Amino acid sequence: MQMKRESLAPPFLLAALAWLAFTLTPGWTPNARPQDKSKVPAKAQAPDPRVIDLAGYQQVLARRRGKPVLVDFWATWCEPCRDVYPMINDLAKQYGPQGLVVIGVSLDDDGEMTLVRHFLARNHPVFTNYRKRMGKQDAFVRGVDQRWNGTIPADFLYDRDGRVAAALVGGHPREEFERIIRALLAGDSGASGK
Repeated sequence: MQMKRESLAPPFLLAALAWLAFTLTPGWTPNARPQDKSKVPAKAQAPDPRVIDLAGYQQVLARRRGKPVLVDFWATWCEPCRDVYPMINDLAKQYGPQGLVVIGVSLDDDGEMTLVRHFLARNHPVFTNYRKRMGKQDAFVRGVDQRWNGTIPADFLYDRDGRVAAALVGGHPREEFERIIRALLAGDSGASGK
């Protein structure tokens, strides 16, 4: 079998293209040495949020009994959630040292994990996030609060005894969150935002 000469590039052209590609590599210099990858710190990646069902959610709250808790329900596909989440993170930074526990619960599906990872990497939350197990949406929502219809963003503030002190569904101003948080930190469980 013979190959046609026209289909083969001249050897000097291949060498020139290889040299050009190599020299256009970012960071290349004539005296460059290969980097020792073992000395370059690996970028730390947060673990995926643990998946919880209603019983798991109730256990998460039970472990925080004795402290005021703010739970933020969010999803990557929820545009208002993308606006509220950074504020929740700021509240966690501000009031966490005073005793407020903040928890996030993603309502994203399993197929949206890449988006969840990017969302968390972009926002650098200082609080623990979980992800609701797929299915049984209505039972989960009713188990969180009988009055909640599942609309997000939804933020539930619990008093030290684990009772819902306020439910903020939809967008709410930071001042409203802070008023309720300050009352809960002061031990006032009647800080209603229902």
